Amino acid sequence: MTDIVIVARLGVDGESRVERLVCHPRLPLVAGLDAERPAVHIWDCSAGRLDLLATIGAQLDPYGDVGSWDRATPSVAWHPAEPALAVAHDGRVLHWRQPPADGAPRAYGGEEDLAMVHVPVADYQHVAFSPDGNALWAWPAHDDSGMWDRSDTIDLLSGEVTSGRGWDTGIVEHPAGGLVTTYNSDQGATLMLFARTDDTSGPLRFLRRALIIDVDGYEAPVFSSDGRHFAIRGNAYAETLAVYAFPSLRLTLFTTLDAEDKSESGPPATAGQSVDEPDWSRHNIAFDARPGVLWIGGPDGTLFELDLDDDRVTPHHQLAGSPVTAVSTLATGQLVAATGAGEVLLLSVSAVPRPGDLETMAGAVCTFVDSTSEVSDDSTDLESQLSLTDGERSWEQEDLDTVTEASGADPTWLQIQAAMNKVRAQNG
Repeated sequence: MTDIVIVARLGVDGESRVERLVCHPRLPLVAGLDAERPAVHIWDCSAGRLDLLATIGAQLDPYGDVGSWDRATPSVAWHPAEPALAVAHDGRVLHWRQPPADGAPRAYGGEEDLAMVHVPVADYQHVAFSPDGNALWAWPAHDDSGMWDRSDTIDLLSGEVTSGRGWDTGIVEHPAGGLVTTYNSDQGATLMLFARTDDTSGPLRFLRRALIIDVDGYEAPVFSSDGRHFAIRGNAYAETLAVYAFPSLRLTLFTTLDAEDKSESGPPATAGQSVDEPDWSRHNIAFDARPGVLWIGGPDGTLFELDLDDDRVTPHHQLAGSPVTAVSTLATGQLVAATGAGEVLLLSVSAVPRPGDLETMAGAVCTFVDSTSEVSDDSTDLESQLSLTDGERSWEQEDLDTVTEASGADPTWLQIQAAMNKVRAQNG
């Protein structure tokens, strides 16, 4: 049986709540997005402690009564190897670096303590470092001409800016490296795009093979430690959780987190249920060091341990009493969680890790890359070059251009596509 032990707990500075946690890929550092204002808290999680290192934007005004769609929340990205964080907000990109080890931890939010990254003046909504750390990928492009369809790649050594195809909702690297994924979101359907990196820092090189998911409003995917699975939370209209296999992109789990199933019974296993009270956090999932184990934070504080290999859900109640607002995984395999009570907690999982074999992981990436080809970065529409799957069926573009029939059981995006094609055919 898996045991969860609370190793350390700390109240968030200013009695705020954290709505998202982003862990450094290699170092014991975690950044937390404040739920009350566009601030970012940074903690050191080494030596079984939670030490506040900085609060960026602590002096900024609260969001107020604006809804989530109207809030301009910061975008954060850790450097792949160094203790450095990029924070994009309100037309600026700030760069924070961990102070020397002999420096006293301190909270600060003054601009004088932060060095500006050499980037164009642009209201970037999402940023990410390239795998080699020499470039910053940013969306939308700073150029006013078709900016939503384009992105920037900023060479951090020379300052040169290169234009590339548009993307959104963050960039996530496969654990084996060599491949990243991101979204191209649309209200009718969202494309999960893949791009090979090969440790280069140029613009993203998207591949033809892509995953299509219904509507929009999805959070960035979360990969298992061995890269065999990735999980997606969203969408804009329901509290869904989907898990896909990699490299096949086969859908292995789809469920709706219903407001009526909040605690001991575990997350519901029935897809398509309505959600009366969407109070599940959108940042409440994380894989631990065991490749097939996904943790889900519930609105009553329960942590659900979902073993994908054994098809078993186990509830843990150590955090019961306050909603879990965010969960993430450190490079050590420890979990970090945030609650509605304004606490951040470092959690140790007793289960023995089952690390993935790096050669096998890299082989899966090669298999995926070799099964497809790159799209061209010219005036051709991206969609017309893609080979799509929804995890159950696959389509080439010519198939989608001719489909005119779809049932109510088909995905919404396919029903829309069929209806549009039928209208075109009727109008000649």
